Amino acid sequence: MLPLTERTRLRGTMACLLSAALILQTAACEPRPRPTPKVPLQPAVFEPLREALLKSYEELFDEAPRLEFTAAQIQQMREYLRRSRDYCVSKYKDRVKEHDKNLERTQAELKRRTATLSDAERKELHCRIQNLRAVKSQAEVLANHAIPVAFENRQAKLDLIEKWPAELRQIQQEIASGAYHNRQYGDVKDIGFREVGKGQEQDVKLGEETVREMRQTGLMPPEVKNEAVQRYVADLAKKIAARSDLRVPVKVTVLNSKEINAFALPGGFLFVQRGLLEAAEDESQLAGVLAHEIAHAAARHGHRLMKKATIANLIYQAAQVAAVILTGGAATIGTYYALQYGFYGLGLVLSLDLLGVSREFELEADQLGVQYAWNAGYDPSGFIRFFDKMATREGYVNGVSWFRTHPPFYERMVHTRREILFLPKKDGLIRQSTAFEEMKKELAKVTAEAEEEEKGRPSLLAPEQGCPAPEKIEYTPGDKIEAICELPTS
Repeated sequence: MLPLTERTRLRGTMACLLSAALILQTAACEPRPRPTPKVPLQPAVFEPLREALLKSYEELFDEAPRLEFTAAQIQQMREYLRRSRDYCVSKYKDRVKEHDKNLERTQAELKRRTATLSDAERKELHCRIQNLRAVKSQAEVLANHAIPVAFENRQAKLDLIEKWPAELRQIQQEIASGAYHNRQYGDVKDIGFREVGKGQEQDVKLGEETVREMRQTGLMPPEVKNEAVQRYVADLAKKIAARSDLRVPVKVTVLNSKEINAFALPGGFLFVQRGLLEAAEDESQLAGVLAHEIAHAAARHGHRLMKKATIANLIYQAAQVAAVILTGGAATIGTYYALQYGFYGLGLVLSLDLLGVSREFELEADQLGVQYAWNAGYDPSGFIRFFDKMATREGYVNGVSWFRTHPPFYERMVHTRREILFLPKKDGLIRQSTAFEEMKKELAKVTAEAEEEEKGRPSLLAPEQGCPAPEKIEYTPGDKIEAICELPTS
């Protein structure tokens, strides 16, 4: 047996070794922060390429054939964007965990002290929990939606820089040879007389039943009460529908919801949400979106999808989030908060996306929608410009349903641009109108009233009234990705 002093020394050594092992094991279990991505290119290449990715799709379509970046440089930038996305997503997922831990601690404190709390102390804890839920939800949206959308958009523009020159040459060859006339729906001079969705009349009853059931079960947000706004949108949709392949009357409803979306149900029932009207900057952008939804109805995409998802399933999916709608819209922490980061709006549930809209259907609606907007006298690039606005700014958060399960951005933009180039040239295509500007003035009144009403409206997201807004706000509407997640640029 070892002497006592030797045994004591050995126990001390073993204790130190075990402690060190425990520290190492604990450190290994904790997630290590992802290293900040390094810029792979020299500033003389990186800066012009980064600036190009900040341009709109419309600008890039014109400029890409003149840009001179090598395949290796583009590949290096692509890898930098991929690493940057992973870094930013990881950063906000860590924020979610941090908020979650703080939330658990605060809820535990509330439970532990509940019998001794004064009313003021209880309210303070309620507000703290409410605000932690809000910032956690916001961080989740950024990690799971906003940041991936932003980087998907950058990658698409990088693809455009690399691939569009060859695509353009191919398009020019098809135009020169006349081969473009043989594309699907190439008979644009026969719009309104061709068969796009045979049997559209059969969808009217299905659409009526769906709308009635949604209203009866309280799953439809309230309508905008402003007659001028409703009339303007209805008139614009009817103008486009009259120059489309839709063979049933279009029935338009403007919903008083912040969600940036529009959706078409079978039978020509078109729903436009207030947030989309707020986001559109000119009449051709709005016309492009309405034409896209009219195309879904004309091609009977809703009918074909409902073979997979019955009305009952549709309502069930809506019911999963209907509880937070309550009287027609979620109240907010501050004024806009809870709806933006805790609930994405009914359009997400009812739009064709959630029913499993296929890549084929969405690209078909893009092509037909461009044709219908053009045929109605509108600048067909409005759809591309609205898409770019959504992907670059509002789309980070507000456009959740707009980008959900859609085809890849590059494919969608190139497919649309190709169709625009194939269309016969027209003079005097409309981009903006005084009627649109007047509608915007009326819409501002609607928005102001809705925000005022929301302040005192009960909500499952903000049950404690009179709380201060969260001190730590991750995102402000209009922020670009650089503001959300600071990245090296040199």
